[in-house]
Amino acid sequence: MGSVQSVQLWLPPLWRGLTVGTRRWNPAKAEGLWTGTGTDRGRDGMMTAISMIGLGLAGALAALLLLMTLLPFLRVAHGAVRSCDFPRLQICGLALALAPVLYAFLPPPWGAILGAVMLLAAAIQAAHVIRFTPLWRRQSLRPEHEDPQAQVSLLAANVKLSNRAYDRLITLVQEEAPDIVMAIEGDADWAEALAALHPDYPHRIIHPLDNGYGMALLSRLPIAEHELRELLVDKVPSIRATIRLRNDSLFRLYVVHPEPPVPSQDTEGRDAEIGMIGIETSEDPLPSVVAGDLNDVAWSLTTRRFQRLSGLLDPRVGRGFYNSFDARSPILRWPLDHLFHDPRFRLVEMRRLPDIGSDHFPMLFRLQLAPVEAGETPEDARAEDLAEVRKMAAKEAASDREAVGSDWEDEKS
Repeated sequence: MGSVQSVQLWLPPLWRGLTVGTRRWNPAKAEGLWTGTGTDRGRDGMMTAISMIGLGLAGALAALLLLMTLLPFLRVAHGAVRSCDFPRLQICGLALALAPVLYAFLPPPWGAILGAVMLLAAAIQAAHVIRFTPLWRRQSLRPEHEDPQAQVSLLAANVKLSNRAYDRLITLVQEEAPDIVMAIEGDADWAEALAALHPDYPHRIIHPLDNGYGMALLSRLPIAEHELRELLVDKVPSIRATIRLRNDSLFRLYVVHPEPPVPSQDTEGRDAEIGMIGIETSEDPLPSVVAGDLNDVAWSLTTRRFQRLSGLLDPRVGRGFYNSFDARSPILRWPLDHLFHDPRFRLVEMRRLPDIGSDHFPMLFRLQLAPVEAGETPEDARAEDLAEVRKMAAKEAASDREAVGSDWEDEKS
């Protein structure tokens, strides 16, 4: 059998009818491309090869985008699956850009089919993130009348363990003058640097660690009581504090920083901790606020489950993404630094603050406590939500391992 016939039989139907520009690629004229003996050689052969490679890459990208769109539907607590929750905006944009390319350059019916698949993938991604645009109804409402005595402002900053630009955060805090500062990933050097803020923040909980999970809470408002605990993973702390407002009302503040997802291992530690906090806040008699770097995006299965379990509101819904990570990349950014609040709180202000040398932007929130609940309440918890969290928590509690990423910044810069 001749070489051209062999190639033609080997190629899948999609490529046998490949159209390059306005000319259909003819295997009989491309013999020179494969054997060097045909008449259609040189630039045309080179362009055909480049076109085939380009369309092959486009097809592979389409398959990858489709896979990353479908994987998050699996209720599997593994980094390879849960990491696909993150780049929904990027996947949506790539799928929209790729759809007309596939439609224009692939022969029928493949161009139309694959183009439609990319549009479907973009629609699925858009359906997950549209809640975090002004097109959606807001969950967190503004107060009818502002009452400074019932308000609290909170600044949450993942400082990044290896970041030594201490003055940038200190200057920012002095400019914004929040009631509460939450500094995450701090070590002993960060704790020492933050001492410059102590005169303005007499109430403090400082827990420095050199594994990327240290945290500090500095408050102008009195801390009536607090608990520093490791819910599941050794040396992955969280803070549970009771804060007294200026009008003498109390609320509960949970500062959390669970492990990040990595493709090589499960996310049960992260997912279970987030879920356990959700269960705890739902049973708390005081109005609750959960804040920190959750290492999860607002639209993920894990965060949506947390909202169902806790009943807390997300101020991003109906307002915007407020992408806080990665501060070093203008394209690959996601909302990882969160605040969720009890329906008795109203949102006065929410802002993403300037870069402090970390890979996270700080976030500023101002809340006002009201006597009654208001806002769009999240859907009720499902039966499987509680069961999944308890199962993951039991498995994680029985394990003996180091926290994910404990050695990521051993070489400080």
